[in-house]
Amino acid sequence: MKRINIVGLGAGDLNQLPLGIYKHLKNSQSLYLRTSEHPVVKELEQEGLSFESFDYLYEEHEQFEQVYEAIVQVLLQKSSENDEITYAVPGHPLVAERTVQLLLEEEKRGNIAVEIIGGQSFLDPMFSAIGLDPIDGFQLLDATSLNRDDIQLSSALIIGQVYDAYVASEVKLTLMELLPDDYTVYLVTGAGTSEEKIVEVPLYELDRVTTLNNLTSVYVPKVEDRALLNHQFASFRATIATLRGPNGCPWDKEQTHESLKKYLIEEAYELIDAINGDDIEGIIEELGDVLLQVMLHSQIGEDDGYFSIDDVIQTINEKMIRRHPHVFAKVEIETADDVVTNWEAIKKEEKKERQQSNLLDTVSKSLPALSKAFHYQKKAAKVGFDWGETDPIWDKIYEELKELQEEWKKGHHDLKVKEEFGDLLFALINIGRYYKIDPEDALTVTNHKFYNRFSYIEGRVKELKKDWDEFSLEQLDAFWNEAKKLEK
Repeated sequence: MKRINIVGLGAGDLNQLPLGIYKHLKNSQSLYLRTSEHPVVKELEQEGLSFESFDYLYEEHEQFEQVYEAIVQVLLQKSSENDEITYAVPGHPLVAERTVQLLLEEEKRGNIAVEIIGGQSFLDPMFSAIGLDPIDGFQLLDATSLNRDDIQLSSALIIGQVYDAYVASEVKLTLMELLPDDYTVYLVTGAGTSEEKIVEVPLYELDRVTTLNNLTSVYVPKVEDRALLNHQFASFRATIATLRGPNGCPWDKEQTHESLKKYLIEEAYELIDAINGDDIEGIIEELGDVLLQVMLHSQIGEDDGYFSIDDVIQTINEKMIRRHPHVFAKVEIETADDVVTNWEAIKKEEKKERQQSNLLDTVSKSLPALSKAFHYQKKAAKVGFDWGETDPIWDKIYEELKELQEEWKKGHHDLKVKEEFGDLLFALINIGRYYKIDPEDALTVTNHKFYNRFSYIEGRVKELKKDWDEFSLEQLDAFWNEAKKLEK
């Protein structure tokens, strides 16, 4: 089988190149370099080294992954023409070298034989340059594929392959999502070489340094100020664990799932108020309060040894993936209605093992009465117990209204009237459901409207410096109509 020998050019100059690597490069008949922009290459050229570099491919493609794939294809072609070729990369072949990983994948497919000969990675001279002991922990990431979710700021961070100002700019923007704009970072170029240079800059100036090249890395020191990590989930989780811990808050330590129930409901309604008021800052705060309840319940579960927030997240994540096969699998769905139908089918299949004895038992018993009635009707409608048009629903409303009036006239002002009033509400919820109106939302709108109009009346009463009993209902109603006009 054709073979590709892969060697590392190291991180420095010719003096740091191992003798075995030097001899292999000098004796190679077919030598290919990922890039010729390396101190060793310049010195070897002076000794008459013959090679072919892939620098031209960087100009032909817009993304690095495309460059790497193109390099591999050329190498596969060249290897088919020769029994053995050598491919040289900066540093060590197995450290931050995507092309090498792609070649190893080709080897697994049986397309080529690969031999890693070795080389010095840039990490040792990097550790020396920045004075970092790796035993204290560090993270190494690739600048060309940097993802903010991969970044762990609680340990030192080294970002390699910061080739130019464009890549540095992308790194800067990603880090600025996590750190203050003026956070101190370091640009390290040519670590371990005679051209070694370390530049200390505030984060916002990261892409303004002119000495960037393929030997440049960014060093981000470990974040010592815990407050800078407050935006991260792990930090919030640690805060809740501390509050519930041995030296935590007496109130938090006493809470149980049962004692926290009322707070979850309160926070949910406060969030709805913020949403209805289009209060962005309020939405942020109230979402945080809802999340706090989730975290407290999860921490209680972890303290009791039953579950943790990891289980909560895993369960809902798997459910979302499972219930969206049109996104995560090869299921074709065209409309939003199809999504709902498919969702319900999957949901029904999931709950076979823990199916309730009655259909309506699947509706939460803790829902407010209006919402519970709405969901009862939806469940019944799914099995065909529903009117297909509005006329009989309106007839039912008039019937229930008449029955309510009759019971009142009979003097039944207790349970019977309450029952008929409930029947009327139930019928009104039914017509609302037909018109896709959620009763809780509708009543919330009306409550808000009443609040604003009555507040206007109250303001007019205060403005006229009179007591409420000095106004007739007609006068107050006139103020009400004024408020209505102002809404328009």
